[in-house]
Amino acid sequence: MALGTRNRVAGSRREFVQMATVLVVDDSVTMVLSLKTTLTMNGYQVETASNGREALDKLKSGIKPNLILTDINMPVMGGMDLIRNVRAMPELKFIPILTLTTESEAAKRSEGKLAGATGWLVKPVSGNDLVAVMKKVLPGA
Repeated sequence: MALGTRNRVAGSRREFVQMATVLVVDDSVTMVLSLKTTLTMNGYQVETASNGREALDKLKSGIKPNLILTDINMPVMGGMDLIRNVRAMPELKFIPILTLTTESEAAKRSEGKLAGATGWLVKPVSGNDLVAVMKKVLPGA
């Protein structure tokens, strides 16, 4: 998976801090901007897509995120189809995928789990809670 680096000056020497890359997939521009701001402030690199098809195209073109954060209800291709497609890609089969959605019904959660979602978060979620969950599912975090 792609980890970016950021220079951080510690005393008189430079340290390179590994930054995980998160692919945020949501059709709400406001939500994408909010998530991007929160994640960037917490040291993550962020790639974005406005629907599952756009996310899948980015993944096929070589973007290798450490985690995917996706909405469920989106035009063109929704989150469930995105999750199924990602799980079918050998190189991304084990990447953590968190849903961030307004869907709270048990049947939808079960469908997400069967599709391969790592976790299910119901909006609204505070930035601190989101980052805490992400740290639990990101290897080495």
